[in-house]
Amino acid sequence: MLSDFGTIFLFILAAIALVSMMLGIARLLRPNNPNEEKLSTYESGEEPLGNANVQFNVRFYVVALIFVLFDVELIFLFPWAVVFGNEDLIQQTNGQWGWFALAEMTVFVGILVLGLAYAWAKGYLDWVRPTPRTPHVDSPVPTSLYQQVNEKYKKK
Repeated sequence: MLSDFGTIFLFILAAIALVSMMLGIARLLRPNNPNEEKLSTYESGEEPLGNANVQFNVRFYVVALIFVLFDVELIFLFPWAVVFGNEDLIQQTNGQWGWFALAEMTVFVGILVLGLAYAWAKGYLDWVRPTPRTPHVDSPVPTSLYQQVNEKYKKK
């Protein structure tokens, strides 16, 4: 008799074997006619120009992360909304369940609102960020010495 872990292990082995078998059969049955047109990069119907390793603006990733954050918030809100008005739980706790669930979700949404306010205050939600100001420092060292050091270590 197998333990619970043995059963899970057998299911994992069966899944790996099934996927491997399906991929092997697909490899045997599919046509293999590569040509230059099929092997070229496809970018939304446009001819690719230049290097594909272009660095995108970080704001794309920040907006995507904020979207995912609020998407996950909705995932947590749906089960809460289903259980919030559960009549059994309200009766078992003498009406305290509703207040506890409301307070718990208020804290959760409050933390997310604080995070949104922080991102907004830092300017992460602005699509065009203001240009950074370079600080001016009064230094006793003349600028020409800095230029000499920069020229000495300049990459050639």
